[in-house]
Amino acid sequence: MQQLFFFGKHTISNTLNIYIKTSNGSTLSMNLNPQWDIKNVKEIVGPKLGLQPEELKIIFAGKELSDTVIIADCDLGQCSVLHAVKTKRPVKFDNSGVFSEELEDVGSKPLCETLKDLSNNEDLPDNNQQPKAHFYVYCATCKAMKQGKLRVRCHFCKSGAFTVHSDPQSWTDVLESKRITGQCENRPEECENILNNTEPTFADFYFKCAEHTSLGEDDEAVPLFLVRSNVRSIPCLACGDVCNPILVFPCLEGHVTCLECFNVYCSSRLRDRQFYQHAEYGYTLPCPTGCEHSYITEVHHFRLLSEPQYAQYQKFATEEYVLNAGGVLCPQPNCGMGIIPEGDCRKIACIGGCGFVFCRLCLQGYHIGPCDLPDPDNTDRKDCDYNVDPVRASQARWDEASKVTIKVSTKPCPKCKTPTERDGGCMHMVCTRSGCGFNWCWVCQTPWTRDCMGSHWFG
Repeated sequence: MQQLFFFGKHTISNTLNIYIKTSNGSTLSMNLNPQWDIKNVKEIVGPKLGLQPEELKIIFAGKELSDTVIIADCDLGQCSVLHAVKTKRPVKFDNSGVFSEELEDVGSKPLCETLKDLSNNEDLPDNNQQPKAHFYVYCATCKAMKQGKLRVRCHFCKSGAFTVHSDPQSWTDVLESKRITGQCENRPEECENILNNTEPTFADFYFKCAEHTSLGEDDEAVPLFLVRSNVRSIPCLACGDVCNPILVFPCLEGHVTCLECFNVYCSSRLRDRQFYQHAEYGYTLPCPTGCEHSYITEVHHFRLLSEPQYAQYQKFATEEYVLNAGGVLCPQPNCGMGIIPEGDCRKIACIGGCGFVFCRLCLQGYHIGPCDLPDPDNTDRKDCDYNVDPVRASQARWDEASKVTIKVSTKPCPKCKTPTERDGGCMHMVCTRSGCGFNWCWVCQTPWTRDCMGSHWFG
C-alpha cells in the first residue's frame, strides 16, 4: 500500500510539488522551495524514514545529487519524482548518536548540467563552450512538438533509482538499448544477478515533455531526434535562412532544412501521394536531395504536419500497406475499407465496413463473367413522357454525390487501382502513387501504346 506523507512545517512561496519515492515502497509528497539545496531535502526526508540525513542518497535522472545542488538547477517540473535510498557508505556517529565525521560528498551535478549537445560530434577546444543538450519530442498530451527532458531508469526493473556510470555521448547511446551501464539502487542484487550475471546492469533512457505537469514516471514522449538546435548556424537547403530549430536528414551529408520548409516538402509530397512505403520504416520520405539511405525512420516527425494533413497521411499509409500486401480498397464512397482477400477470389465483401460486394478486378459490383463497363443505354427502360438524361441522372443523387464525383472525374490506375483524376492535358496518364508510375491511356485504360498516341492522344 502506497503511503503518502505531507509536510506543513515550512511556509514557502513559489513551490514545487515533488514526489519522493523510497526503497521501502513509500511515496512522500513535498512542497519544496526551488532555492533549497539537496541537503535541505535530506534533512526533511531523513527523520521521516528513521534515518540521519547523512545516510540518504537523493537520485534524479541517473545522478546521485550532491548536497550543494540547488533544486532550481535540477530541471524539475511540477510533480516530478526524486528517489531517496539509504547509502551504503560508512557513516560514523559519536556515543550520543550525533554524526561526528565529515564525509566527502560523492554526489554530482544533475544530468541537465553535465550532458552536452548530442548532435555535436566535434570536440571544441574549450569544453565549457560546448552547448548543453536540448531535446525535442512529440507529446501526445500536448498534441504538438515540445521541448523534452531526458530521463533514466534501470533497464531490467524499470526503477528510476538508478545512477549511470557515464553520460551518453551520442544519440546512439540514448536511442539504442544496453549502451550505458550503471547501478540500480532499488533492487541491486536482483538486477546484478539477472541472466546469471552474463551482463552488467544497463541504463534505459527515455524522454518526457518539459511543458506540462508530470503524469508520473510512465509519462513518456517520443523523441524527435532529427529536430535539433541549430548550434552551428547551418542555412536551410531550401530557403537559405538560418533558423532554429532545424531538421537534419539522416543522410551521410546531414542536409538541413528549417521546419517550415520541411512542412512544405511533406505537404507537397503528401498531396501528390509521393511518400514511400518502406518495408521497415513505414510510410516515409527520404532526403529531398536524393541521398541514398536517407529515409526518416521515426514517422512521428510527420506530426509536424497539421492535424488534417496527418490524418490524410495515416489514411494513405494504411491504404499503401493494404495495396502492398496484395489487398484492395472498398470502392464505395465514404468507405475505403482495406481488405486483404484470400487466394485469387474475385468476389470481395466489405465485411466490417459498408458491406458492399464487388469484383476484385474491376472494383464494380460483383458479377459473373468478364469485367465490362455498364451500358449507359438501357434498352429495357420503358419510354414515358418524363424523359431522363442518363448523364444528368448520374449527377442528381442526393446521397451519392461523392460517388458520382469519383466516377465522373477519376478512373482507377489499371495496375494499382489508385483513383486518378485527369485535369486537362492529353490522354497519356502516369500513375503518381509511389512505387507504381504506370503509363496508361485514359480512354482505353490499358498500357500506353503508339496506337493510343495516334488515335486519341488529345481526345
